[in-house]
Amino acid sequence: MKSTGRVYLVGAGPGDAGLLTLRGAELLGRADVVVYDALVNPELLRLAPESAEIIYGGKRAKHADSPNRNPQLTPIPQEQLNQLLIAKARAGKTVVRLKGGDPYVFGRGGEEAVELADAGVGFEVVPGVSSFVAVPNYAGVPLTHRDFCSRLTLITGHEDPAKEASSIDWEQVAKTPGTKVIMMGTDRIGQIAQTLVGHGMDAATPVAMVRWGTTGRQQSIAGTLATIAKVAAKEQIGPPTVAVIGDVVNLRNKLNWFERRPLFGQRVVVTRTQAQASQLSRQLTERGAEVLEIPTIKIEPPSRRQDLVDALVELNAYDWLVFTSPNGVATFFEYFFRHFHDMRDLGGARIAAVGPATANKLKELHLQVDLMPEEALATSIAEAFAEFESIENLKICLLRAEVANRELPEALEAMGAIVDDSGCYKTVPETADRTGAASRLLEGGADWITFTSGSTVEHFHARFDLPVLTEKFPQMKLASIGPETSKALAALGLKPSVEAKRHTIAGLVQALLGARKEPVAACA
Repeated sequence: MKSTGRVYLVGAGPGDAGLLTLRGAELLGRADVVVYDALVNPELLRLAPESAEIIYGGKRAKHADSPNRNPQLTPIPQEQLNQLLIAKARAGKTVVRLKGGDPYVFGRGGEEAVELADAGVGFEVVPGVSSFVAVPNYAGVPLTHRDFCSRLTLITGHEDPAKEASSIDWEQVAKTPGTKVIMMGTDRIGQIAQTLVGHGMDAATPVAMVRWGTTGRQQSIAGTLATIAKVAAKEQIGPPTVAVIGDVVNLRNKLNWFERRPLFGQRVVVTRTQAQASQLSRQLTERGAEVLEIPTIKIEPPSRRQDLVDALVELNAYDWLVFTSPNGVATFFEYFFRHFHDMRDLGGARIAAVGPATANKLKELHLQVDLMPEEALATSIAEAFAEFESIENLKICLLRAEVANRELPEALEAMGAIVDDSGCYKTVPETADRTGAASRLLEGGADWITFTSGSTVEHFHARFDLPVLTEKFPQMKLASIGPETSKALAALGLKPSVEAKRHTIAGLVQALLGARKEPVAACA
């Protein structure tokens, strides 16, 4: 008997990926097919399995742009999209229909659910955080407050308030006390304001409009019913927006937490491997940046695996194990535990680490780091050894990338050490663009591109031609985690605008914060 699939209409929230529900994340994690809308944060697609089929559904309001828009993708007409969902489910697939905000709040989710029900396809609706709740919050406007109001009116702005057949009783809306939220009313905000004033509302009633709410490109304006149309035209506020009308708007100056974060308005590119990107991305996002994750390298097993096998066999013969990156730690111990079942099989070798990130990775395994240079540079290990002890005739195993700078082993050998340079992994180019981040970079640029190693520079350049990209977007600046990374940029004739004083992710973030002294216009 042929299995029957199921469709999950999942609310993705208003734009901030962190607002996805736990149920939504769980379903994405086991989806066979994901159909997503234009206003959905595409970073959520990373939660789907690598094997999942990803389909762009489109469905944004007329003339509306999106900070997540991939210019290479074409929307699917609604009727075709309905049939697509039915066909995939009938083929036995688990389908996640990822919709912006909440599926049942002005999102045509109800229409899609009816189509599925009529077709006899099983479905589930997973509520999402609606933009009418989240967007005012991120703009510093509480929808209710005991000192101002205890009633809320939600209205779609798609209807023309001037038409005779409007289903909205604007006279009643004007007379109803409390906060009014207008969804999708960008183009008609002037007419709506005039209609409300014409039905008795005070022209001095405060109004706020928020575009791209909850994202790193959020744009907010404020005025009154009398002035909001002129303010919106002057600031060139386009859809999609959420408008809030009422005295609660006066709290905006005091409660506007989101737009006051230090990196707000900055688009920052993260070039680390996908597995490592989250740490840097999270710190940047928490400080208000719009982050484009564009991994340019990925980690694969080494080509010369015999070198690593030989190192594992000879573990008890080494005096020192030297790790130069967290990747080296992770990949070495992955192979170690395939061959051994007891950490004591590591032998009596002491351990050296380049940088606190590498040391922390070792500490996660409850291993003591015996030597770590103050400066997170591979060549500094040799200097640290010189101060620590004589390494003449000591046997040292370097556990690092397969292709790496020869300076370190040569420096150690010059000090009399016997060095085995064992590649635990190799870095290869990452060319996939599952979330469309690379396309958005090429279309609109960025404010910063961050580099955490020489290999990220080299692979990023191979994919995008970094000098050409910086010439195309002259506002774009480069941030380096340390001198070795800066050397790779210098080889391309480029100089970073900032270099981290502490060669760590935290140090790189601090360097960006230090450079963020004057407001910089967000990129297109």
